[in-house]
Amino acid sequence: MAEGRIESIHIATAAGAPMQSRVEVSVTAGSGIDGDRYATQSGKFSDKPKSGRQITFIEAEAVEALAQELGIRLESGETRRNVVTRGVPLNHLVGREFEAGSARFRGAELCEPCQYLTELTGKPGILPGLIHRGGLRAEILQGGLLSLGDTITF
Repeated sequence: MAEGRIESIHIATAAGAPMQSRVEVSVTAGSGIDGDRYATQSGKFSDKPKSGRQITFIEAEAVEALAQELGIRLESGETRRNVVTRGVPLNHLVGREFEAGSARFRGAELCEPCQYLTELTGKPGILPGLIHRGGLRAEILQGGLLSLGDTITF
């Protein structure tokens, strides 16, 4: 098994609401992050039910590459993803189970960027810069706690 870590955690209470940083969150199997827009069914895409919309992850390395390659700088919460990781090749986790903190997940699909992200960030050019590295949507198989610095094993 390999491992990485959680670098930051974010939630939004409603669609389009600013992402709020958290030191620790509770995740519930089959639901999402307690207090997050998708757990409360108030996210932008909540009316389009789909497997894996319980929690999202993005690699810190992808955010750094966006800045280096295209000069587009994002704060970790601006990605609109819940968990920023380091040292975790998220694309390889589609269809695989992994653990973070005291919870267990299954990677559902890549979280490709969409026009809504451009609208919320006001940063044109962000979409091509995040194609195939926009993160991972996942299902929560076993609830638990996620905290900054927690290990992710895969």
